Amino acid sequence: MNGEMVIAIAERGVWITLIISLPLMLVALIVGLLVSIFQATTQIQEQTLAFIPKIIAVMVALIFFGPWMLTQLVSYASDIFTNLTRYIG
Repeated sequence: MNGEMVIAIAERGVWITLIISLPLMLVALIVGLLVSIFQATTQIQEQTLAFIPKIIAVMVALIFFGPWMLTQLVSYASDIFTNLTRYIG
């Protein structure tokens, strides 16, 4: 196993991590922004108000995007385990 292969495997792992986490982060960002705009318009200054909608939205997004995320992760892990002998030897 040479250095280029290690870098390629690590790069793909980081890329898969970013791709998998992106939908949940975007949902949390959008819901947080909407709640903040609502708080600014109504002049409600409660800090804990933003957490409940974000948690609910991320849970719904996890239910919606979960199968796709799991497929991506299992595909990466399967590829790593399938080519393990090539990586070692």
